[in-house]
Amino acid sequence: MKRVVAAGALALVGCAHREQVVAATPAAPDWRAVATQADRDRLSQWRTAFVTGLDQARASGHASEIAREGRLLEPDAGRLDPRPAAGDYRCRVVKLGSKNPGGLAYVAYPSFACRIDDEGGIASFRKMSGSQRPVGVILGGGEKLVFLGTLVLGDESRPIDYGRDAERDIIGAVENLGDGRWRMILPYPHFESVMDVVELVPITRAQS
Repeated sequence: MKRVVAAGALALVGCAHREQVVAATPAAPDWRAVATQADRDRLSQWRTAFVTGLDQARASGHASEIAREGRLLEPDAGRLDPRPAAGDYRCRVVKLGSKNPGGLAYVAYPSFACRIDDEGGIASFRKMSGSQRPVGVILGGGEKLVFLGTLVLGDESRPIDYGRDAERDIIGAVENLGDGRWRMILPYPHFESVMDVVELVPITRAQS
């Protein structure tokens, strides 16, 4: 069962055995024609979220960890081209800031397996395992590469459609760091943090 990217809407229809995204038409849609207004608003505030998250993390005593991450956690280090190639990646999430008083302002999680596929002109991204698995597509438009997707939870075998449940919707910019790595910046996620930064390292590079 294919998940289809249609004009004006991102329909994520799961497959019982494998999560994948394919294009319904040769031309990929502009992300701005697909994203909800709420997500467009979130992405427009990405830099505010990034700086706020960093400020909270530093104030909580994590300045040295932030410095060690280098370009990954520098708000203006990312660039548009080239987009990440299809293949297997080692991915890692760093959460910056906290939405709740007393919450953790800096959390760096261990690496996990993720994959990018070329689905006939549209790149798909998915986390391969875990209790929370982002699944979606990477679309162009304007000056950004944008990830739009939803969150698959627990033992669910298929994602819900993008736009159906705002708390499951995910939006972020995909950026090249210029050193063989990419990152996905996710401003104002619905849970816990102010900014999530996902590092993407190709498996071939990660093993070299």
